[in-house]
Amino acid sequence: MSEALASLSPEQIVKQLGQEAKSASRVLSQTSAKEINDLLGSLAQNITDNAAPIIEANKKDMASAQQRKLSDALIDRLMLNEERVAGMASGVETVRDLDDPVGKKLWESTRPNGLHIERVSVPIGVLGMIYESRPNVTIDASALCLKSRNTVILRGGSESLHSSLALHKIIQATLKDHGLPEGCVCMIPTADREAVGAMLGAHEYIDVMIPRGGRGLIERVMNEARMPVFGHLEGLCHVYVHQSAKPEIARQVTLNAKMRRTGICGAMETLLLDKDLDQNIAKSVLADLLDAGCEIVGDKMAQQLDKRIGEARSEDWHTEYLDAKLSCAIVSNVEEAVKHINSYGSHHTDSILAEDKEAADTFVKNVDSGIVMHNTSTQFADGGEFGMGAEIGIATGKMHARGPVGLEQLCTYKYIVHGAGQTRP
Repeated sequence: MSEALASLSPEQIVKQLGQEAKSASRVLSQTSAKEINDLLGSLAQNITDNAAPIIEANKKDMASAQQRKLSDALIDRLMLNEERVAGMASGVETVRDLDDPVGKKLWESTRPNGLHIERVSVPIGVLGMIYESRPNVTIDASALCLKSRNTVILRGGSESLHSSLALHKIIQATLKDHGLPEGCVCMIPTADREAVGAMLGAHEYIDVMIPRGGRGLIERVMNEARMPVFGHLEGLCHVYVHQSAKPEIARQVTLNAKMRRTGICGAMETLLLDKDLDQNIAKSVLADLLDAGCEIVGDKMAQQLDKRIGEARSEDWHTEYLDAKLSCAIVSNVEEAVKHINSYGSHHTDSILAEDKEAADTFVKNVDSGIVMHNTSTQFADGGEFGMGAEIGIATGKMHARGPVGLEQLCTYKYIVHGAGQTRP
């Protein structure tokens, strides 16, 4: 299908794929849970069997990324190896094994007049997914959409185009083997940026748009989309070390939150240290990060803790580095930490390290983010780690979906009313 689309304009591509996805959604919505699970099992196996061509396609993207001198963090996001391909296959199996999200009775009531009313989960319909860099999103999104009986139109980033198309080819072959329309999972086969604009205007085909990437992409989608949006803003995540934090937790968690993988959306970007935190603990926390190769910029009080800390500029508090760099500020108390996070954060994931229950309760109650944590690393901001299987992303908005967007969040509902001939007086 990609070859036939290649000769069309971006607008024509989106129109054709929109029509195919709309038609396929009527078939997919009627597909049984067993048929979907069998399909996902085959998809996982096909990914495993085709690891070599997937990695070969990824090498083209990696070579291009290195020529373009993309950052190490972006290259890490882009890279596929045998372990990561196996992880994608495992993720599909995890989604397969989750409970069916469709047809669940969410609420019911019998009225005095005998009417029995049920609220039941149903697919949204056709989803549009625009994402950057990470080719594994192609598989994660497809598996979640298929399980929730939503068709999807995917538009991956130009830097991962070869990888994403190779993965999409496997999805298409699996759909065909199971007698389902290829329109269940569509992919824009071009890096032309005009395709994004065409998708954002295609409200007659796409029911919900899901962007996943940097601030520029998210803001464009939020401003231009003519359909509802599940916003997945950048991960400007904070860790606040309260004066009551245990030394070993403060050191281990902050180091993991930043340095485990610096290029993911759950990586800590700003470290807040309580002014009453023991100075030796504060210095150890910072030294661990610096010794691990992390660049730190901070306010004047933070700079006094280690001569290797540079001066933070005003824009640093707004910056998602996605690299081995972070900003550090000293705050007076938990209330000031909350104020800083709500002012500068992206409402993604923020954590407090504290043994003081009152401080922890104040933090988790008042930080306005999709995920708020206590005594653990922000790198756990992941649907798989929450037991939800793969997720499409972390929604930072407040409507419908917030936090990890997994199967349940990809469903809406309808009301079913059962009567026995009642008429309204």
